[in-house]
Amino acid sequence: MNTTPHGRGVRKPALAALTVAAAAAPAIVPASAEAAPSIKLKTSHHVLAGHKVKLRGVLSGPGGQRVTVQTASGGGWHAAKRLTTGASGRFKTKLRVRRLGRMKVRVVGPGGAVSGVRKATVYRAVRASYYGPGLYGNRLACGGRLTRGKIGVANKTLPCGTRVRLHYHGRTVTAPVIDRGPYAAGRTYDLTEATKERLHFASTGTVWSSK
Repeated sequence: MNTTPHGRGVRKPALAALTVAAAAAPAIVPASAEAAPSIKLKTSHHVLAGHKVKLRGVLSGPGGQRVTVQTASGGGWHAAKRLTTGASGRFKTKLRVRRLGRMKVRVVGPGGAVSGVRKATVYRAVRASYYGPGLYGNRLACGGRLTRGKIGVANKTLPCGTRVRLHYHGRTVTAPVIDRGPYAAGRTYDLTEATKERLHFASTGTVWSSK
């Protein structure tokens, strides 16, 4: 035991040792809660109206959990189908679609798990042709003039400026309505030459249209 000049005993080294030991001791951390479940989702991107969009994904955790497939409409999300996950949390299903245009879908699971929003385009099959050579420089019904590099389509009824998504053999182009036509029976669109080239479209044929 050390003594001061006045002869009173103190335990400074012992106290210092206790302080160092306390500082070295690891902090006691409460057991963390289990990680929140997560959902991964994949969908097909292009489908004809009346056919089915394919969905598949996985919910983290064991199988046998309930998930809900939702689609967006009217500014909100609505249940379209309920599923029970299989082994390792995997699931897959199909949704028949009829409304043309872009659709949004997601999956909601237990514990507030929500997948990312996936989009698919619903089309109808229509006949089309193309125009351009010999007409460059002519005025368009929706304004402006036709040029070789102009992306657009001619249609008899859709409002000028309407954006139409066209899909053909794996290629997709979004083109505005810029002119009126075609006037050949049974055809819905005349594609400009630039639109035709983007799609690798022949002179006439069938394309998928979102309108």
